[in-house]
Amino acid sequence: MKAITALDRDAGISGLTLTDLPYPHASENDVIVRVHAAGFTRGELDWPGTWSDRAGRDRTPSVPGHEVSGVVVELGYGTTGLTVGQRVFGLTDWARNGSLAEYVAVEARNLAPLPADVDYTVAAALPISGLTAWQGLFDHAGIMTGQSVLIHGAGGGVGSIAVQLALETGARVIGTGRSADRSNVLALGAHTFLDLEASRLEGVGEVDVVFDVIGGDILDRSAALVRAGGTLVTIAQPPTVRPEDGRAIFFVVEPDRARLADLAQRLRDGRLDVRVGAVHPLTEAAAAFAPERRVTGRTIIRVTEDPQ
Repeated sequence: MKAITALDRDAGISGLTLTDLPYPHASENDVIVRVHAAGFTRGELDWPGTWSDRAGRDRTPSVPGHEVSGVVVELGYGTTGLTVGQRVFGLTDWARNGSLAEYVAVEARNLAPLPADVDYTVAAALPISGLTAWQGLFDHAGIMTGQSVLIHGAGGGVGSIAVQLALETGARVIGTGRSADRSNVLALGAHTFLDLEASRLEGVGEVDVVFDVIGGDILDRSAALVRAGGTLVTIAQPPTVRPEDGRAIFFVVEPDRARLADLAQRLRDGRLDVRVGAVHPLTEAAAAFAPERRVTGRTIIRVTEDPQ
């Protein structure tokens, strides 16, 4: 099968190549998915799991990409809950070969059924962003109606979904980002937008929840904005500065079949907008990692043209 592989950690993007790899093996509780569309995170070439398995053993050449949509073509021993021929979407394991390939082996529990009226490219843009936004806001911060939420990077994949989910809860939402993000964030319904390139972050005032995807100085300065009893949640890095009378939480997104199904239903109901900015074929996947190829919305790799 064709796959994008990473061979040299020091080579970065230039080390990504389109190669032939053996068809994957379905271990116990796995399924093999024929990949129709795949999502990736540009920073994943720096993740330890890209280069070694859970026992610390080198696993190059490795296949990046951890969001997948496609069709189940094989069941591993003991696999339940999914069937051959079923449309699915979800997350691949951080320390196994990923979705930038024609076929991928995935634990069945990491996948959810994909409704027939949800496009594969949109589905591939949803797992990491949607689950991260939900888990950050509800599982970790516990946001409630009437609270104020500051969402950094509100124009990005995670941030844009977080804005929509927080608004649906009845929270007051302040989105931040670059000036180019303003119109998109306000169009999602955010009550206020703060341009991090031109305005003082401290001018926001106190909020109940900060949801951070940026890290660094923005994360450090955000701790002072959390009012007593509030929560600072980040996916960027473990926080070094904590709210004086609140919580600071760093987390990594986890698979959740039931929540994926719920997010897919929100898409179908028109309650959630997932923005796909660009779609490239697998042959162009390596180039799509380049930071200068930023677009508004997620970049998705179309692996299979067959709509079935």
